[in-house]
Amino acid sequence: MSLAIFDLDNTLLGDDSDYLWGQFLVEQGLVDGEFYERENQRFYDAYRAGTLDIHEFLAFMLRPLTEHPQARLLDWRARFIEEKIEPIILPKAIALLEQHRAAADTLLIITATNSFITTPIAERLGVPNLLATEIECIDGRYTGRPLGIPCFQHGKVERLRAWLTETGHDLADSWFYTDSRNDLPLLDQVTRPVAVDPDEALAQHAAARGWPIISLRGNGV
Repeated sequence: MSLAIFDLDNTLLGDDSDYLWGQFLVEQGLVDGEFYERENQRFYDAYRAGTLDIHEFLAFMLRPLTEHPQARLLDWRARFIEEKIEPIILPKAIALLEQHRAAADTLLIITATNSFITTPIAERLGVPNLLATEIECIDGRYTGRPLGIPCFQHGKVERLRAWLTETGHDLADSWFYTDSRNDLPLLDQVTRPVAVDPDEALAQHAAARGWPIISLRGNGV
């Protein structure tokens, strides 16, 4: 039985859930539209370039969660999943998950996107294990601060190591599927790294290392 680890955004999904949540907030008139859309795009561009300041981004991204009660946030999140996430779930990603599930592999999603957004997505995909950026919550209200290590770049490695210790799993026979250069630290830890519809930097790195490069967007696996 192997450990099959999956990035979420632009890997199992055909877009970025963090970015789309920001767009959803703008569309619903829940944030200052012009400012928020501009900053949302700026952070997304920095992420894709591998230059994102994760703490600056989280201060921006988590602020709206502090301004509303959880019941209202959950209602908005349910609409977000239906309107923004359902259309970008990739059929070939579902098939890949099923392939590993049929092999009795342990499935794990590891993502920089916060757990408020990603918990229902992991449930929708039928993946029982999720490592995401956690959010501090006090007396039922989000504080806007991350809890523990953000699950990003080397932080993914640290969070995974802690999870392995807690659960008794190991990386002796492990897969990791991702699209992003930001995941190179974790790709170097697993026995079977796989680039999925990779960005340019990851594509070049994967080709140089002889890693498999696949597509879940219509060009075959």
